Amino acid sequence: MKLSCLQADLNRGLSIVGRAVATRTTLPITNNVLLTTDQSRLKLVATNLEMAISYWTGAKVEEEGTVTVPARLLTEFVNSLPNDRIDINLPAKSKTLGLKCARFEARISGIDAKDFPPIPKVDDGITTRVEVEAFRQAISHVAFAAATEESRPVLTGVDAQFDKDSLTLAAADGFRLAVYKLPLAAPVATKTEVIIPARTLAELNRLIGDGDETVDITVNAAKGQILFRLKDIELVSQLIQGSFPQYSQLIPASFTSRVVVDVAEFLRATKTASIFARDGSGIVRLLVTPGEGKTAAKLSISARSEEIGDDVGEIDAAVEGTEAKIAFNGKYLTDVLSVLRESQVALETTSPSSPGVLRPVGVDNYVHVVMPMFVQW
Repeated sequence: MKLSCLQADLNRGLSIVGRAVATRTTLPITNNVLLTTDQSRLKLVATNLEMAISYWTGAKVEEEGTVTVPARLLTEFVNSLPNDRIDINLPAKSKTLGLKCARFEARISGIDAKDFPPIPKVDDGITTRVEVEAFRQAISHVAFAAATEESRPVLTGVDAQFDKDSLTLAAADGFRLAVYKLPLAAPVATKTEVIIPARTLAELNRLIGDGDETVDITVNAAKGQILFRLKDIELVSQLIQGSFPQYSQLIPASFTSRVVVDVAEFLRATKTASIFARDGSGIVRLLVTPGEGKTAAKLSISARSEEIGDDVGEIDAAVEGTEAKIAFNGKYLTDVLSVLRESQVALETTSPSSPGVLRPVGVDNYVHVVMPMFVQW
């Protein structure tokens, strides 16, 4: 293998595929990155056996070839080089990769590429396309609600339902549920439901660049893997096997109190209350007061700790229905309020022991359900 490329291009590629390099593994070669020539370009590949990222970068290829080298070592070395041309050379029948840039030269011992785990080919099954910005919003509105504990593997994923020209993403961890619906740029032939690891979607969100306009999505016929294709990047991920809970029945159909408030004010008041809530199981109390006569309607956000003290914040509100009291984990409120792009949000409640429903005002494609905390009022 003999080629040359720019330090900036190689550095970017290594930082992208580096997200898929295995950290704790019983298969040492997954600590490596695969370098291979592909149609006059340099292709970089890394995998942790659950997810694989491939990246193509421009290069002047003189001789074809392939090798794997330790990802961390190569990344740190390339990152330290000046922004200049890098000459990469792998002599025939050798496993030692030579790199030369300006007045720096290195030789890195590698492992034969044939020992590198094969990346699954995902080409049959359903194929669709989605606009980048819409998909980014969907992921950021949903992925944080997935479980981080592995006790119920299906909940560590995001349920994806492809149906005609729409995609519905849903995530839940037993305490909250987020559901987001977005349009597909290319309709699917058959209705398909799969569970995508939340980690995969979080990585995909980081990979999407400014030059990307659409994401091509392919799910294989066996529903074992999913492929996301961007301009110069491909991400292949294993899918989580199992049945996602039927979540539609978890979303309350009615309410006795609905309060509409400013998102930024609600977020600030919740963050302030959370400071006092740290010693009190993170509990933030909400009191909805309808307006009467000259008294304006308001939402009070409070927290108290036996040892530290207490805090109350009030914000203006438009209230429909009766007075309401409900308590939530402050973190769950700040998580959802932080991702909303709309200026106002509606909180719908039925009783202190029933789930609260948050809906951004002006759009109907997102709903967030939070389980209440039980407190003595």
